[in-house]
Amino acid sequence: MYHIFQISGEVFKALGLKIKILITVVFSCVLILSVLFLSFSNNFNYQLLHASTDDISDSETPGDKLIGGLLTADFDESSCLSRYHQSLLYRKPSPYKPSEYLVSKLRGYEKLHKRCGPGTKAYKEATKNLGHDEIYVGECKYVVWIADYGLGNRMLTIASVFLYALLTERIILLDNRKDVNDLFCEPFPGTSWLLPNDFELMKHFDGYNKEYSRCYGTMLNNHAINSSLIPPHLYLHNLHNSRDNDKMFFCQKDQSLIDKVPWLIFRANVYFVPSLWLNPTFQTELIKLFPQKETVFHHLARYLFHPTNQVWGMVTSYYHAHLSRADERLGIQIRIFRGDAGYFPHVMNQVVSCTQREKLLPALGTQEESKVNTSRSPKHKAVLVASLYPEYSKHLKKMFIEKNSSTGEIIDVYQPSGERYQQTDKKLHDQKALAEMYLLSLTDNIVTSARSTFGYVAYSLGGLKPWLLYQPNGLTTPDPPCGRSMSMEPCFLTPPSHGCEADWGTNSGKIVPFVKQCEDLWYDGLKLFDEQ
Repeated sequence: MYHIFQISGEVFKALGLKIKILITVVFSCVLILSVLFLSFSNNFNYQLLHASTDDISDSETPGDKLIGGLLTADFDESSCLSRYHQSLLYRKPSPYKPSEYLVSKLRGYEKLHKRCGPGTKAYKEATKNLGHDEIYVGECKYVVWIADYGLGNRMLTIASVFLYALLTERIILLDNRKDVNDLFCEPFPGTSWLLPNDFELMKHFDGYNKEYSRCYGTMLNNHAINSSLIPPHLYLHNLHNSRDNDKMFFCQKDQSLIDKVPWLIFRANVYFVPSLWLNPTFQTELIKLFPQKETVFHHLARYLFHPTNQVWGMVTSYYHAHLSRADERLGIQIRIFRGDAGYFPHVMNQVVSCTQREKLLPALGTQEESKVNTSRSPKHKAVLVASLYPEYSKHLKKMFIEKNSSTGEIIDVYQPSGERYQQTDKKLHDQKALAEMYLLSLTDNIVTSARSTFGYVAYSLGGLKPWLLYQPNGLTTPDPPCGRSMSMEPCFLTPPSHGCEADWGTNSGKIVPFVKQCEDLWYDGLKLFDEQ
C-alpha cells in the first residue's frame, strides 16, 4: 500500500507540475488575448468616435470643406458645427464656385475687420466724437445694420449691407438687441461683427426714421448736405416705404458724397443688391466678384450665416429622423399674404396643381395602376412643408394615405412646426424659422410662395431654382399655378423708380442685361439674372 501511495504521490506531483505549467500557459494566453482585445476595442471605439471626421478627411478635399475657399480655416470646428459640416455631410456640392477674386476679397476683409472691429484701438478712436458734429477721419469707416422686420428680411439685408461694406471698404457691425448671436455664429475669425451695447448712438436707434434730421433723404430735401457739409454719421432709410430721395443713396454722385461719412446707420427690409449693380462705380468690381450674376446671395449667405450649435442641432436631428433615408426630397414653402391668413382651399389646390403639373409629385393612382407599380421597388420621396398653418401638410399627407400614387412612389409628408402666426423677435420662434430655412435648403427641389423673403433665403442658400407659386387674385387659384424661376437670386421688391445717370425702374433691363424684372412681381421688382 505504501508503494502504491508513494507511486500515486509521485504521479500527483508530476501532474501538479504539468497543471501549473498548463495554467501558466493559459493565463499568459488569456493575458495576451486580453491586451489584444483591449487594443482592438480601444481602436474600434476611436474609429467609431471619429468616423465622421476621418471619413470626411479621406473622401473630401480641403477645398470641399471650405467651399472652394469661400470659408477660412481659422475657426475651431466644435464652436460652430454648421460652419464646415453642412457642406461636407448634408449638402450636395454646389455647381456654383466662388471666384478667386471673391475669395481674395473676403480674406482681405477679414484682416480689415480684425484691425478695425470692436475693442481695437481704431474702433475706440472712431467712436470718440460720434455724438458731436466734429468728424474724426481715421483709418476705418463703418456701416451699422439695425435689426428690423422678420428673419428672412434680416438675412437678406445683412447680406446686402455686407456687400456694400465689401465694395466700400467699411466694417459691418450688427445691432444685437434682437439676439443675432442666438441664431448665427461669428463669421469673421478673431473678432466680432456685433455692435457693442455701449455704442454711443444705440439709444437713438428706435427713433431713426424718415423724419430724423440726419436721414440722408431728409438732408437732401433740406439741402443740408454737400461736399462742405459732411456729418459724422448718416442714417439710411432703405425700407419698403422709402422716398425717392432716400433711394438716391444708390446713385453714383451720391455715393461720392456718402463715402466721406465715417459712420453709416442702415435700416432696411429689402434685398437692395440689384441696385448696386446699376451703379457704374460698383459694377466693374461686382462683375469681378461674381462672374455668375445669380450667385451673389448664394455665396454671401454660405459665407455669413452659420447657425449656432443649438439651431444646427434642430436641423440635423430633424433631417436624420425624417429626410435622410428618402430617395428624393421636395421642399414646399407656403406664405399667405392676407390679413385673414390661414388655410384656404384655393391655395391648397394651387400647391397640388403646381407640384403635379411640374412632375414634382405624382398624381393619385387607380387600383389598377397601384397593382402594376407595387411590383417594382418603390421610390421613397419625402416632402417637407414649411408654413405657419399645419392644415396644408395634413391635407397633402391625407391625399397620399387614402390613395396610392400613380407611379407607386411612397410619399411621406412632414412639417416641423405650424405656429399659426409670426412671432418675430421671440428667440425660439426665430430659431425654429432658421432651422426650417436650412431644412428647405437641403432639399432636391423646392416650391415657394412668390414674394416671400423666407422662400428667397431657403432656395438661394441651397443653390436651387424654385418653382414660384404666383400670388392669387382673391380666392381664385392662379392659372398657371406656378412657374420655374430662371434665377436663384432674391428679388428687390421695391427698387427705385427714378433715374440716376440712366433710366431705372422697369426699363433697367435695357441698360444692363442681367438686371431685370422679377418673375414673381410683374409690376415692380428687380432681380439679377445670368446673361442669356
